[in-house]
Amino acid sequence: MLKTVIFVVFVLIIALVGGAGSAWLALESTRSIGSVEIGPWVTFPNQGTRKADPYSRARSRRLGQLSLGQAEGVVLVAAADSDGRPLLRQCTYRIQGELPPTRFFTLHAVDDNRTILSAPARFLSALHSQDLLWRDGQTLGMIVSPHPQPDNWMAIAGTGSMQLVLTLVDTPISTGARVGETSLPVISRVGCDA
Repeated sequence: MLKTVIFVVFVLIIALVGGAGSAWLALESTRSIGSVEIGPWVTFPNQGTRKADPYSRARSRRLGQLSLGQAEGVVLVAAADSDGRPLLRQCTYRIQGELPPTRFFTLHAVDDNRTILSAPARFLSALHSQDLLWRDGQTLGMIVSPHPQPDNWMAIAGTGSMQLVLTLVDTPISTGARVGETSLPVISRVGCDA
């Protein structure tokens, strides 16, 4: 009898730990159920729609996010550069490439808890499309760095990991199944502080 009770308790512990662990992994990971990867960028195209899976809904509520509707836009998050290395606040990154057609976009950095990172005093901690320098005939280029840079520079401060959040507002890729077919800017590590 005691052997059966111990076996049942053991099975229940395994079930609880396994279930809680898999749910935590699905909610914490930027790449999980329902996600679409475009290079280093990850998005959940059904987030904010009726088709959203339960994990996407739970992730939004846990993070306190107000999800964009499918016709409003798409949010893309990068936790690594295009070579697969984690993004670090003490490093400089060049974001270069074509963006899909969009009425407006923003770029900002967050920590692992999705809290917006602050910038050194008097500098911008976010960029938006109407505040950038656009060069005729060239693709968009932005620099994310703790040190001042020419052109389109987004300042970051501190050390540790970070994520970049690119929000495209009123873009045709947010509707339909074309999200995975588009190309997005490449994130290249330029260098890091020692």
